[in-house]
Amino acid sequence: MSRLSFRTVGAAALAFFSFPVLAAAQQQVPPAPAQAPAAAPAAPAPAPQAPVFDKPSPANFTAASPTKDEVNSFLEASWGFDANRVWEIEAILTTPVQGVSKVVIEVGDKSGKQKPGAASFFVLPDGKHIIAQDEVIPFGANPFADYRSQLEQHADGPYRGSAAKDLEIVEFADFQCPHCKEAQANMDKLAVDYPRARIVFQNFPLARIHPEAVTAAAYGVCVAKQGGSSAFFNYASAVFDGQEGLATPDGTTLTLNSAVTKAGLDPAKIAACAREPATGASVEASVKLAQDLNVVQTPTLMINGRQVPANAPYDTLKQVIDYQAKLDGVTLQ
Repeated sequence: MSRLSFRTVGAAALAFFSFPVLAAAQQQVPPAPAQAPAAAPAAPAPAPQAPVFDKPSPANFTAASPTKDEVNSFLEASWGFDANRVWEIEAILTTPVQGVSKVVIEVGDKSGKQKPGAASFFVLPDGKHIIAQDEVIPFGANPFADYRSQLEQHADGPYRGSAAKDLEIVEFADFQCPHCKEAQANMDKLAVDYPRARIVFQNFPLARIHPEAVTAAAYGVCVAKQGGSSAFFNYASAVFDGQEGLATPDGTTLTLNSAVTKAGLDPAKIAACAREPATGASVEASVKLAQDLNVVQTPTLMINGRQVPANAPYDTLKQVIDYQAKLDGVTLQ
């Protein structure tokens, strides 16, 4: 994924509270030497079993806030889409900092195929945020509500699907980001599978590493302004298809003019519009919205305020969307 250049870890903590950790280990047993005597058949390996967590000690719950119920509600909102995941709250501890509590949990999966592991985070005095690794993350039984409200008010990019915002899926993307290009297959599938969703494109050009993405974003604003959402998505598809052309300023001009033509608009008019201060302000406002929502990488989706990578496995994206819709009382059919 493309990331802001001044971040070192990115959204690892956010991913931790969205997706299960996948094991990446493989073991191979070499064949026995030809001269070795035949060995007795090996006993079958025991079937994996669900983890059995140690019973938490009451002495490990020294903080008055948050309560176990509040932590469980947060974890259910964050992890409940994965029916295979299980956890145990091991401790909620006071810290030397007044109002800051430390939560320790054990995490595993029902299949027993993954080794259980420990995780911890700090709950801040406002009771609405936590620090996990190097990220500040919304906390609570409905941790995504504030971000959802901000998106409903300020996500003003072109969109596909429903005009209603009951299920709003906002994509923050950079036209020069190769992972954003890869994610477009997911976005096209989502538009087909969720016709009642409002799927919004918000510009988030990472100018420090993708300087031509700012120009591409400005052209996109003007294409949407002059041709509407349909013209914009034709333009966006053409830009992503010709992304290699954005490597140089001259190549950018050719690539963007070609994309504008494919969208059915006049490249000269779009180029003039892209140079207007108001257009630049629109791109900057979209970048600020991403920053206000703690989006630190592209491509990122916000699903009713819940942040997930747009290029996650498609089946996982569907799991998350279906679960978030259920939490928010949204009917998908």
